[in-house]
Amino acid sequence: MLQALIFDVDGTLADTEKDGHRVAFNLAFKEAELDWDWTEELYGELLAVTGGKERMARYIDLYLEDFSVPGDMAEYIAGLHKRKTHHYVQLMQAGEIPLRPGVERLLNEARNAGLRLAIATTTTPENVTWLLKSTLGAESIDWFEVIAAGDIVEKKKPAPDIFLYALEKLGLDAKACIAFEDSRNGILSSDGADLKTIVTTNDYTLEDDFSQAILVLDQMGEEENPAKVLSGNMSSPYLNLDTIKRLHTEA
Repeated sequence: MLQALIFDVDGTLADTEKDGHRVAFNLAFKEAELDWDWTEELYGELLAVTGGKERMARYIDLYLEDFSVPGDMAEYIAGLHKRKTHHYVQLMQAGEIPLRPGVERLLNEARNAGLRLAIATTTTPENVTWLLKSTLGAESIDWFEVIAAGDIVEKKKPAPDIFLYALEKLGLDAKACIAFEDSRNGILSSDGADLKTIVTTNDYTLEDDFSQAILVLDQMGEEENPAKVLSGNMSSPYLNLDTIKRLHTEA
């Protein structure tokens, strides 16, 4: 029996990457008097690496081989990332990052049905809580029994560790859960934890390989804003709990 839904955050609950994280990175770079500019195209390439600190390290390795700082590079990147998080939180507080279509509806539908909710993400816990506060209210943090985020595990997606951690904290077998993702690294992570996964794509992940997914949509959708089915079978105009339960049973 389906008992819990486990959600990724960036790109899944909210379309945070292009107009959220990318903008915040560039604000942090400018503040640090760096001439780095992560364009939409470049950021799409860097998204192959999960984790903001890891993404910056990769950027330096690829494009700035002569870049150096006094002291430890890892500490410098961590400090820069802390400022990036500050700017990202400010964007959320200003209401610049809404939830994707259908997310709030589905969360409430799941809660009303008594399903347990969890989060498994590589973004920081602070980013998660501020997104929830700014879109659903502070009380929504308690909707999620487990918030597995950031550096709570050593290996980030595509490693399955963050989903395995969430399952352990829930005390559930993967067979009792459904995961929600938006990217190739995400589904490699959830599939590695033996979780059946529903994918909602975004501008950066449209061309990703989601062959492991039980359903691929362009969004969760609403009655007045239907979802487009990219792979799999869904008879309703939007993703609802009846469809999720059916897919969980059939997959």
